[in-house]
Amino acid sequence: MSATLTRVLGAATAAYGLAITAKPALLARPCGLVDEKGEVPGPTALLIRAVSARDTAIGAAMAAAGDRGARRLATGSRIVSDLSDAVVFGTMLEESDKRRKVIAFAVTWGALCAAALYASERD
Repeated sequence: MSATLTRVLGAATAAYGLAITAKPALLARPCGLVDEKGEVPGPTALLIRAVSARDTAIGAAMAAAGDRGARRLATGSRIVSDLSDAVVFGTMLEESDKRRKVIAFAVTWGALCAAALYASERD
């Protein structure tokens, strides 16, 4: 059952990554990375798409992991990515309310993945 949870979290991560790739504003707006018109500047969209490609790949790896070692590696990568997002976005975003929201989201997602990994290791 626990391996199923890591697969579900992986599939959700991959889907979110694909959505952000298609529409960078899904990440840019909550982070305050839009211009005065509410649009995502080109360089910002480029970097958001790079981050979302990482998330899509890691999520797909979590969803497709065939054995415990592959699942551990993929899920560990997701956890580290979430924690690094919390640190980078949480220290670099200009608006404190947006920093707090991004930190909460990233830490929560990382904690969910860590709990799923821990549970799957106990099976």
